[in-house]
Amino acid sequence: MSNLPHSVVTESAHLTLHYRLASEDGEDIVSTFTDNPATLQLGQGQLAPFLEQCLLGLEEGAHRTFELSPERAFGPRNPELLQRISRATLDEGSGPGAEYAIGDLVEFAAPGGGQFAGVLRELDDDTALFDFNHPLAGRPLRFEVRIIGIL
Repeated sequence: MSNLPHSVVTESAHLTLHYRLASEDGEDIVSTFTDNPATLQLGQGQLAPFLEQCLLGLEEGAHRTFELSPERAFGPRNPELLQRISRATLDEGSGPGAEYAIGDLVEFAAPGGGQFAGVLRELDDDTALFDFNHPLAGRPLRFEVRIIGIL
């Protein structure tokens, strides 16, 4: 291995890095650049798979920015994931006296266990409209990364 000039990121690499995920207009969604760098292991679900794909093959010390289309990021928005549910169903899942506001992220129990979440878009006396798309679906993203160390 000593003949390799640099370590490169592999699918199971253990990394120390700075990363920044931003909207197309440059607004930070998450960034480690102003704090301590992140240490993570690829393939463990700590980063979204499409972000891990960007890192593969980068060398230690690399500093890159990737422009990701919605299709390469969280996918396009799916209109079928806009679901209207009854207030009775909403109240049943949340307990008595729960208050909701437009824009709230509400968790639901999934059949067979587990949870899923939707953002409340509309609310009237009888129904609630939820958006179960990922909040970043349909948005192009900018992913900036600086590889500090490959362990």
